[in-house]
Amino acid sequence: MGGKHYLPLSDQDRQEMLSKIGVKSVEDLFSDIPKEVRLQRELDLPPALSEMEAIKHLNSLASKNKHLNNCTSFMGAGVYDHFIPSVIKHVTGRSEFYTSYTPYQPEISQGILQAIFEYQTMICQLTGMELANASMYDGGTAVAEGAIMGCGATRRSKALVSRSVSPFYRAVLSNYFNSRGLDLEEIPLKDGRTDFASMEKMINDEVASVVLQTPNFFGLIEEMDGVADLVHKHKATLVVSVDPLSLPLLKAPADYGADIVVGEGQCPGGAPVFWRAIIRYHGSKRQI
Repeated sequence: MGGKHYLPLSDQDRQEMLSKIGVKSVEDLFSDIPKEVRLQRELDLPPALSEMEAIKHLNSLASKNKHLNNCTSFMGAGVYDHFIPSVIKHVTGRSEFYTSYTPYQPEISQGILQAIFEYQTMICQLTGMELANASMYDGGTAVAEGAIMGCGATRRSKALVSRSVSPFYRAVLSNYFNSRGLDLEEIPLKDGRTDFASMEKMINDEVASVVLQTPNFFGLIEEMDGVADLVHKHKATLVVSVDPLSLPLLKAPADYGADIVVGEGQCPGGAPVFWRAIIRYHGSKRQI
């Protein structure tokens, strides 16, 4: 049996286990399978390779494909070239991160609280917001929760969302609003960006939240200066969906007056500690 080469069991260990369950050999474990459907020979496989040989062979096969290391991606919609520093693997391999588990079972969560604290601290620094949470499902549900938070804060039941926001996010947002009896209107586009002139005509004192995304679904950066003033004039909340990786280069959402900042948290790193860690923020400087 091939497994004996990888399992830390001696022949004596195996025999003791077989005796305990009342069979003489491993083959006896398959006695319920009719012999006519069993493979009565060895698998027709080439000789085994060493680890070094196997890696070389797989790299040779993989090199026949075109990938983002030798091609430029024009997929857009948030699918961009992301560089993940090698130190990420070392940091997330530390025991306080590597052993983290769901916080719903604190007795075995070990490093999850440490991981979340570090993550939320980083997000606050990137966004300029005062508070951060983590544990939403994904970017779409974070957008929906942010818009609903605005409804709760203003005691209103209507939101505006730009059509430059990901259509997947807008679909989730629509479902959330429909299930709660809330109203949702879409702001039209102009040259791939939000038509702020149209937004100015649409917003009124019944609007609770205005939802924008930058960089938007088309990869364009929205002109956010002055938008918060227009939203706050009607005592509404400005909800902005961002890509965390863009924030070291772009203006922090807090600097242009965002009230709630949401985003997809998987892109900063692919380690299990961070996947599905979605962000939502609410600055407390301005009282609604």
